[in-house]
Amino acid sequence: MNTVHDPPASSTGPVVTKGLQQAMKPRQLVMMSLGGAIGAGLFVGSGAGIAVAGPAVLVSFLIAGFLVVLVMRMMGEMVAADPDSGAFSVHAENAMGPVAGRTIGWLYWVQVVIVVAAEATAAAAITAASIPAVPQWLAALAYMSVLTAVNLAGVSRFGEFEFWFAALKIVAIVAFLAVGSAMILGWIPSFDAPGLSNLTGHGGFAPNGVTGIAAGLLIVVFAFGGTEVMAIAAAETSEPRRNVSRAVRSIVWRILVFYVGSVLIMVTVLPWTADELATGPFVAVLNAAHVPGAGAVMTVVVVIALLSSLNAMLFSGSRMIYSLSERGAAAKVFGRVSGNGVPRVAVLASVTFGFVTVVLNYLAPDRVLPLLLNAVGSTILVLWTFVTVSQIVLRRRAEKSGRTDLPLKMWGFPYLSYVALALLAAVAVLALFDDAARNQLFATLTFTCAITLACWVLGRRQQSAAADTTPEKTPETVG
Repeated sequence: MNTVHDPPASSTGPVVTKGLQQAMKPRQLVMMSLGGAIGAGLFVGSGAGIAVAGPAVLVSFLIAGFLVVLVMRMMGEMVAADPDSGAFSVHAENAMGPVAGRTIGWLYWVQVVIVVAAEATAAAAITAASIPAVPQWLAALAYMSVLTAVNLAGVSRFGEFEFWFAALKIVAIVAFLAVGSAMILGWIPSFDAPGLSNLTGHGGFAPNGVTGIAAGLLIVVFAFGGTEVMAIAAAETSEPRRNVSRAVRSIVWRILVFYVGSVLIMVTVLPWTADELATGPFVAVLNAAHVPGAGAVMTVVVVIALLSSLNAMLFSGSRMIYSLSERGAAAKVFGRVSGNGVPRVAVLASVTFGFVTVVLNYLAPDRVLPLLLNAVGSTILVLWTFVTVSQIVLRRRAEKSGRTDLPLKMWGFPYLSYVALALLAAVAVLALFDDAARNQLFATLTFTCAITLACWVLGRRQQSAAADTTPEKTPETVG
């Protein structure tokens, strides 16, 4: 574990991660990183943003996209310099001490455990609605079982599985961009191209003013959750410092194109007031183009997006608790690695709550998902804040030590790092003016403080235990 923000040896050579296999291919890391940022938040959540901001939701997406690009670049700088399965948790520990590193590690793990359950529930609910013969609990059980098996099979198989998951999502978005562009250009005879009238009509570009843009930002910023998987997975590639640099550079602009491009088509093709746009924006556009089976295709795509995110979250959660165990912040059993390089106990611990929700889906299928989504709250804001502060501290420390040959550098340091910090603060302030977001923010901050206190107490006890086992120095031993 490096306390200075730079690798001790070659910036491109292989790094050994204790017990874990470095079997993930660069193409898998790049695709996983891209796919991690393209989830149900885009396919479903974009409609909610349009409903509150109108066409000006484009501004909300541009601001949120700019923020996530900055965070990814900062995260990439730290991972390229110090790849570790604990990623941002290890970097926070290096920058701010063990309590900070353990706090964000445990907070992230709890978030992952809940997200895994939430996404299995959401995918099962969509499946049950589309195929009434399949009970929601049975679909949730099937999805949880299959993806648990994938994660236990080894990182190379996991990487390949996630590669094709992500590839299917990207193909769907590219096809949507192609169809939408043809609609705007008037190349589809069955659709009357509206030109740019939908961007300026129906109350104007920003019908709800700055307030609407702010409300949209509050919704869409959480759509970018999942990008942190890249930082954790990089440690299990053969040349993590080189591969993470390639991954970050290749996906930054693609995220903006996919997100902003998709939303631009939505609000250009259809009036932002259209009811179907708020509930299913992709399906609404494809139906307007009279694409046969659009609803069924997008249903499959959304389920794939949810399962892809579940798969990646399970992977990252297991690696995080494995890293916490390696650092003495979790039970040693979570640090055990099987013959194929998988921390099996860590995987099973990360998926246990998901199987508990299978029972809950049987008992109360309509109440499970809202409770899980509310429980996740605003953890992404806390995570990104830790990432930003850690990068600022470690970069300054590296520059003071004279180590400036970092494999990947944050642009415009320190100015853009502080811009990211200011944007995160602005989102938190916006949350205070929204009842639901405010409650989630306060719940997340309270939970974070509780974890911090527990980590501090654990650290003190470990220090006391270490002091008790250290033999006292006597004149004979000193001399």
